[in-house]
Amino acid sequence: MNEIISIHHKKMRELPKIFGDESEDLATLFLEQEKFVIIERNYFARKLGEIDIIAMQGEVLHFIEVKSGKADFDPIYNVTPAKLRKVINSAHYYMKSKNLDLSFSIDALIIRGDEVEFIGNVTL
Repeated sequence: MNEIISIHHKKMRELPKIFGDESEDLATLFLEQEKFVIIERNYFARKLGEIDIIAMQGEVLHFIEVKSGKADFDPIYNVTPAKLRKVINSAHYYMKSKNLDLSFSIDALIIRGDEVEFIGNVTL
């Protein structure tokens, strides 16, 4: 009996990741339709944090935080100042580690069901 419960709990913990992966897939499709070129997904900047999507559009490098949620909670509220600081710090780390000197933007992509909202140049 314990084995069944632990397997069930493991599956339940995987559900948010599966949902997040599907949201990032949808976000990637949206961005490609909007003429973004995807550079990386799920870039991990040491202890600073993770950037969901790094993409180029024109001459600007975009660091994009993807947030999605269920109908009863607007995922925009998960774009917090603390989360944005992590993305900004990770973006600076990425630029330095790749020796890049480009214009860049910190963006949020919010997925509500089948609606996608892109918020460019998010500020604190």
